[in-house]
Amino acid sequence: MPALLGTLITLVLPTAQTIWLSFQSGGVLRESTYVGLANYGELLGEAAFWRALGFTFSLTVIPLLVAVVVGPLLALALDRAGTWTRRAGRIVLSLAIVAFSPVAVAGAWLRGSIGQASGLVSLAEGLREPATAPGTLRLIVAAATFGLVCALAVIAFLPALRGGTPGPATLVVGVLVGLAVVAVGLQTFSIGLVLTRGGPQRATETLAGLQFDYAFRLAEFGPGASVAALTGVILGVLGIVATVVAAATRLSITLTPHTPAPHTPGAHTPAPHTPGAHTPGAHTPGPHTPAPDSLSSGTRAPAAGLTAVGVAALVLVTAVGIVLTWPWMDGVLASPATPAGTVTAQVNTWAPAIAGAIVSVGVAYLAALGIGGLRPLGRASEWLLLLFAPWLFVGPGPLSVANWQNVHNLGLIDTFPALLQPLLVSVPALLVLTLLCKGLAERARPGDFFGGVLLPSLPMAGVLTGAAALLNAHDLLWPMLVVQKQDLFTTPLAQANQLTGFAVTSPDVAAATPLVVVAVALAALVAAQLLYLDRLAIRTNGSHLRTPGA
Repeated sequence: MPALLGTLITLVLPTAQTIWLSFQSGGVLRESTYVGLANYGELLGEAAFWRALGFTFSLTVIPLLVAVVVGPLLALALDRAGTWTRRAGRIVLSLAIVAFSPVAVAGAWLRGSIGQASGLVSLAEGLREPATAPGTLRLIVAAATFGLVCALAVIAFLPALRGGTPGPATLVVGVLVGLAVVAVGLQTFSIGLVLTRGGPQRATETLAGLQFDYAFRLAEFGPGASVAALTGVILGVLGIVATVVAAATRLSITLTPHTPAPHTPGAHTPAPHTPGAHTPGAHTPGPHTPAPDSLSSGTRAPAAGLTAVGVAALVLVTAVGIVLTWPWMDGVLASPATPAGTVTAQVNTWAPAIAGAIVSVGVAYLAALGIGGLRPLGRASEWLLLLFAPWLFVGPGPLSVANWQNVHNLGLIDTFPALLQPLLVSVPALLVLTLLCKGLAERARPGDFFGGVLLPSLPMAGVLTGAAALLNAHDLLWPMLVVQKQDLFTTPLAQANQLTGFAVTSPDVAAATPLVVVAVALAALVAAQLLYLDRLAIRTNGSHLRTPGA
């Protein structure tokens, strides 16, 4: 019920408000009047919209290939290489997650467009001409996100490889990852705003940039809301498809035992058989006996060749990642001290980000315990996720026009509370936690909800809270809309304010990733990777699990 209420207040109502605004003409500067479908007619009849739509989709092509080709291949190589190689890969890739900030990355590449650097960053010089700017921005987005996409894809694909039926599980995860990459790419805003502002001659304008221009630069809420509504329709379809795929394949997430069964290197150890072990959802016979479906058919030490392949794959991906992120690393080393890195800016950034993450993931966790843990509709319980599916991939952008109007009407513009993301439930966290609670409930003893579902799922709620906090902290759009006072600027907003000025000399790339924040986030993520995420297993249609080899 809290999740349904939060969805109604912060997702359903702003969506309805956005649709209503799209039927209006006017905005802040003049009175609104009802014009029906006129905004959509004009928008769909303009070349600018279709150019922005096509260009935005094109930005997702290379990251999509990295996610569904490089990601699973690297995950397979690490999985077959053995425990230590797999864990080393998790640690190395974690750095790409905690150090990524869109505004900071764009600031690093901007140094090349103003002639301050050489080498790979000089590629940004192509952003100056309309003919070369689209292709250049596609390459920059692909290079800047390579490490992040690889890391997240490996985190998603590794559990699928120990789910008992790696092929189907990997295929389902691949579909979900692909849909997520496309959905996130459709909402690209920060990198494009900092590097090109949609230019030159609107050659690199994205859907989010077009919406921002209409609604907030031209103060025309109707056309801006029309772009938001059309974007929301695409995202809604992607979210519904992803939820249907997860529910139809009976996707679930569970935990493998802490310690694999004893074995002799190279020897096969048969798994104990328990009557009913092959019945999906069979319960654990006793508190100290592992669930039948959590035991492997045996583990064996990885062959030297597989270990070498895994190490080589990790070294290759790491080397490519370092080369592609060198503009950012070089920019960090050259960063001067600016207002973007002050304590005030850090507080403005992280306090609202963490508070918002705790609320949105906390509410989602309650719903996941109800849907996935208590199973109110039995095996069909996960279909309840369809109530939330249209907003699975919706970020701050598509609802920003309605949310800004609400904050403005409440008189909260230019106040610290306005920095809180207007979201009470994280639908992506709800999906992941529901699938986890479902998998844990299927293995738990009857009546052992606390020890079998609640406690084992708490660490995942913590991991997702941290992920949501990182996303909130690095968001540029919402702070840009609700605060103009410099003493309320978040770090990304202060950076963007500096980078979009006309007197940029040396962008403060390091402000968004101060050493303390990176160290704390990296330590937390590495601990989560080794102690918890490395034990996750994804399965489909009730398949049995495979304990990862030592």
